[in-house]
Amino acid sequence: MANVAVIGSQWGDEGKGKIVDWLSSRADVVVRFQGGHNAGHTLVIDGVVYKLHLLPSGIVRGGKLSVIGNGVVIDPWALLEEIDTVRKQGLEISPESLMIADNASLILPMHGAVDRAMEVARGSSSIGTTGRGIGPAYEDKVARRGIRVCDLADEALLKQKIENLLLHHNALLKGLGAEQFTTAQVYDSLMQISGSLLQYAGPVWKRLDEARLRGEKILFEGAQGVMLDVDHGTFPYVTSSNTMAAHAATGSGVGPRSVGYVLGITKAYTTRVGSGPFPTEQNNEIGAFLGEKGHEFGTTTGRKRRCGWFDAAMVRQAVKTAGIDGIALTKLDVLDGLDEIRICVGYRLAGKEIDYLPSSQIAQENVEPVYEIIDGWKESTYGARSWAELPAAAVKYVRHIEELIDAPVAMLSTSPERDDTILMRDPFVQ
Repeated sequence: MANVAVIGSQWGDEGKGKIVDWLSSRADVVVRFQGGHNAGHTLVIDGVVYKLHLLPSGIVRGGKLSVIGNGVVIDPWALLEEIDTVRKQGLEISPESLMIADNASLILPMHGAVDRAMEVARGSSSIGTTGRGIGPAYEDKVARRGIRVCDLADEALLKQKIENLLLHHNALLKGLGAEQFTTAQVYDSLMQISGSLLQYAGPVWKRLDEARLRGEKILFEGAQGVMLDVDHGTFPYVTSSNTMAAHAATGSGVGPRSVGYVLGITKAYTTRVGSGPFPTEQNNEIGAFLGEKGHEFGTTTGRKRRCGWFDAAMVRQAVKTAGIDGIALTKLDVLDGLDEIRICVGYRLAGKEIDYLPSSQIAQENVEPVYEIIDGWKESTYGARSWAELPAAAVKYVRHIEELIDAPVAMLSTSPERDDTILMRDPFVQ
């Protein structure tokens, strides 16, 4: 048995929530290792819809330990509200089922204020952030002025850190013409919730090492997708963290050999939320068809997603840079009914054909997709649970994707329901 890291291979919104939930039945511990509450995972279980943002998807299953690692930036108010919401849906949340890294960084009110003010200041050049303060919180972390979960236990140190933090952020807010914060405001608001948060806090790295020694299976759950990675994504239209599987180690405090299998969640077409290049985007009836049939609205923001054809060149690049061993292909059923389907196999840039998405922002904006066209299918794939239930043309589509991205399809999802999944390989079994 091996530990598994689950990441998105596109721009996020690939359906990670359902796949992680499905895999968590085989795991003992489920770990979120990066991102913040800008992520959104939707789970549909026995007709009940759970929308998670910070809580690991394993929280919906009893008997599992859910962990929020040090690589995550945590808005404590958003987390406590999310805990309250899922409790009202019947889930039990306690320090026995949820653990938060005591060295995780916090998102505070001034982070969101700066985030939103900066987006307004950028005008037409905005990068499409959710405005929730994730970027500014990560900036404070790397600038060594951030406040961490463990800081809530020391009132004197907390006040000192808030004062230092506001020296920076109030200067920015003043320059942007936005309302500033006082130390008392931030301190008092944190004191009101510190006990509620600290009850879950502890040395996550130690608990995960103990799990390793006991032979427990760990599932590492990523947020967003490879093409939103701050290093390897479509910079600057990216998130503020590393979304790669490699970050599962540093984002939770385990060694790099702790991840045995990397599963890349991959939508059968392509979507993107917010600004940034999107070579296969379809601003036409095809894009409208995919968006309507796929219910393409962001879990976190509610924003309508941009839709387009499957980009095999981009996913192949994600496979190589992220070390993806196999993919879970989702939303195949959305393609039902199309006469023909296009697959991007490369790009044309300045008169030359290339087989990768270049790093340059200008080049990314100017590449033209090179398409292959294959036959679609009229039969329904919705809810299929075996290869035999799939139309021949759908099977051909899946097999061709495998060839183009240099990675096998380990799982195939045909609806939001947990059990509508075709398993070709159990990622936990090596």
